[in-house]
Amino acid sequence: MHSAYDKLRQNQINILQVEQGDAAKQSILYTKDSISTSELGSSDTSSTIRDKWGNEIEFLFSCIALSVGLGNVWRFPFIALANGGGAFVIPYVIVLLLIGRPVYYLEVIVGQFSSRGCVQAFGMVPLMKGIAYGQVYSTAVATTYYASIMALTIKYLLASFADILPWTYCRPEWGATCLATSDSLQEINSTIPTKRVSSAELFFTKSVLRETENLDHGLGMPSWDLVLCLLAAWILIAIILIKGIRSSGKASYFLALFPYVVMLILLWRALTLPGALDGIVYFLKPQWDQLLNPQVWYNAITQMFFSLAICFGTLVMYASFNNFRKNVYRDVIIITSVDSVTSILAGCIIFGILGNLAYETNSPDISSVVKGGAGLAFISYPEAIAKFKFLPQVFAVLFFLMLLVLGMGSNVGMASCVITVIKDRFNHLPHWLLATAMAVMGFMCGIIYMTPGGQFVLNLVDFFGCSFIALFLAIAELIAVSWMYGVKRLCQDIEFMLGVKTGLYWRICWVLITPGLMFAVLLYTLITLEPLTYNGVAYPLNVYGVAWLLWAIGVAQLPLWALYTVYSMKGETLKEKFINSLRPCQNWGPSDPKLLVEYLLFRQQLQATQSHNELDHRTLWTKFYENIVG
Repeated sequence: MHSAYDKLRQNQINILQVEQGDAAKQSILYTKDSISTSELGSSDTSSTIRDKWGNEIEFLFSCIALSVGLGNVWRFPFIALANGGGAFVIPYVIVLLLIGRPVYYLEVIVGQFSSRGCVQAFGMVPLMKGIAYGQVYSTAVATTYYASIMALTIKYLLASFADILPWTYCRPEWGATCLATSDSLQEINSTIPTKRVSSAELFFTKSVLRETENLDHGLGMPSWDLVLCLLAAWILIAIILIKGIRSSGKASYFLALFPYVVMLILLWRALTLPGALDGIVYFLKPQWDQLLNPQVWYNAITQMFFSLAICFGTLVMYASFNNFRKNVYRDVIIITSVDSVTSILAGCIIFGILGNLAYETNSPDISSVVKGGAGLAFISYPEAIAKFKFLPQVFAVLFFLMLLVLGMGSNVGMASCVITVIKDRFNHLPHWLLATAMAVMGFMCGIIYMTPGGQFVLNLVDFFGCSFIALFLAIAELIAVSWMYGVKRLCQDIEFMLGVKTGLYWRICWVLITPGLMFAVLLYTLITLEPLTYNGVAYPLNVYGVAWLLWAIGVAQLPLWALYTVYSMKGETLKEKFINSLRPCQNWGPSDPKLLVEYLLFRQQLQATQSHNELDHRTLWTKFYENIVG
């Protein structure tokens, strides 16, 4: 009756004797309840059965919906604008090949192999599980301001049903510097100053945000119409979250495909505007001297994190719902390629519109036509929509519905990551309760962005609460997986799971190039770090204390959980506890007991090919070489 259990236990002891020494026998914690009582080890019916995607294509579309989102259409264009347009595209593509794609593949592999959320996936190196907690914290922070962008989108979506689009005409309180966006309403007057501001920008800053010039008098009271829009956004997110992963998988077909229909229409319209070609040339023309600017590389790397949703725990979570043998290599190539093409497509639309705005406002500098930040998507895109001669309201509704869909795809993925981590730890809690609590907390935290000073807060949170934390933890993640767990063993796991050998490109990137590039950029950023500004306006000094606290909470998860793990680890001495915390957990491997038995036999066969002498007398160079080439 217990033969499968006995085999599993003995196989593990044999493997640990080779990898960790005879003392490891004492740490075997497998119990008869943890595996099947059948000969082959079927799943224990009392254990929690993890959800799976309805079919394999749902994973692909869900990842596209997660990655292709506000990071592409909203964040990428204004980051490119702030970094000289074409000066940013070249580093972005290089970063995709050397950082984005390798890390994406790494996280998908870890999630699928372990069938665990991002925290439990660090059972491969328990000492470093604080990385996952920091990533989940950063993800939770990001959901709050992503939802605030969705609230602005809902505000514009409702305004799009007006007889005349409200951002197309000037209002008396805006002054004589206003330039009406709509051609039919634009009046040419020689007394108007040469340098003017578009009505779309003034509508966004004056009417929607009621934006304050600085924070000298505080954030101000929330705009209650925006608060209601924020509430609507979280209700939509909660509806999808409550129904679970299968519901979001079905929704992914629409969330992933619909935005491209609208973007292609907008691209066609942008290309027909006078001056648009100049803007696109500005966007795509390389400025080779900027390749030596580390700040551009830093922005390319952090944008890659947001664009592909890597190093936030969401990919590990999504991949954990895959079937164990699914060939994700093809999916990774498709998703990362589609994501980057979408970013460049969105950039062409935005810069085509900026080129037209420069032409309309007689501005010689395309980069100074509009403010950067979140407003770019709510200024430049509406400008293009206003140029439509035939039913601009229809295209406005389509566009802001698209933006809402993109935000939904990203936010559902990030919120699901947070919920999955909690559910993996407290699996007795009902899913609907966690989803509802997540929505309520997200709504309460998001109200701060609905104030006149909300965009100042968003800019601060984006840097200190997300980008800066992500860079630190991404480096730690690469070190944990590539060096502590080892690329050699990771590639063996891939071979067991997918039956394929891992190429040298992936190995070298994981071990050297990817962490090396990120560390170099991080070092430069720390050396040259200057006070953050928003549209050229500095923050009050007391705000920086809150910003650094926001950053410290995320990064501190790593050392705090490392100390706790060492303290709670089995062992007689501190050194023994520390060494054990670097080794995979006793239950590390596929979550399915049948596959776990197969995996342990696979590990035993691999170890049997090397004698104890070879394992005991490897030099540091030999270990380094083996870790790369296997």
